[in-house]
Amino acid sequence: MASNIGMMDSAYFVGRNEILTWINNRLQLNLSRIEEAASGAVQCQMIDMTYPGAVPMHKVNFDAKSEYDMIQNYKVLQEVLNKLKIDKHIEVNRLVKGRPLDNLEFLQWLKRYCDSVNGGIMNENYDPVERRLKGGKERNSKGSLKSSKSLQANNLHNLASGDAAGINKNTVSKQGKTGVAASSSEVRALSKEITDLKLSVDLLEKERDFYFAKLRDIEILCQSTKVENHPMAVAIKKILYAAAAKESALDEAQEFISQSVDNGETDEANEEETD
Repeated sequence: MASNIGMMDSAYFVGRNEILTWINNRLQLNLSRIEEAASGAVQCQMIDMTYPGAVPMHKVNFDAKSEYDMIQNYKVLQEVLNKLKIDKHIEVNRLVKGRPLDNLEFLQWLKRYCDSVNGGIMNENYDPVERRLKGGKERNSKGSLKSSKSLQANNLHNLASGDAAGINKNTVSKQGKTGVAASSSEVRALSKEITDLKLSVDLLEKERDFYFAKLRDIEILCQSTKVENHPMAVAIKKILYAAAAKESALDEAQEFISQSVDNGETDEANEEETD
């Protein structure tokens, strides 16, 4: 089903207010912005509601704020989608940035998919609040345990190496200055690389929006009453509405036009014979 939701599908024209209402009603939340769902936790629970028990909710962190924690949520989601044989690749690096357009697009796909499974009917036996209480418990307890052990190990290490640190103070100081200088150089290089990547991403997004607007104009033109049944308009819509993974859309459109032309020539020949 997921592979049959193309970019020109009506799902991608659902507004953000409708998406937010859908999320808040289903999961008993109070989101006011699309970006608030960027952590991936909402998406995990939507799939859990559609397929009760399919998502290991104890691995989902609803308090995720850092990109690292958000990525862990999306890893859980991708694993579940793969197990359910849902053909959908999650663009994690784009979603965790919190950009509204990217997150809206993914949520539009998610709504269309969930509605296709249950017909848009809520699972009355599913308690979203209770399921959320299971989120992140195991991770947090393990994290606290690891932090405690790590702190104890560091304290023991500091006590054991106190004398050695005093003896090697001058050597460490010199090495530290050299290390700081090298680190500063690396940071500058990485910062420049990040800036360049951001510029590239911005250019790509502008280009994507430009071509999407062109496709939308073509779609509106093909839907006008005067030309919607014209062979060329029908062929163009076959390409626009084809599934994302379908490679034969162009061939089908060309074959449709050829058949229409042949049928037209045959009709003309029949009319001439009749005359």
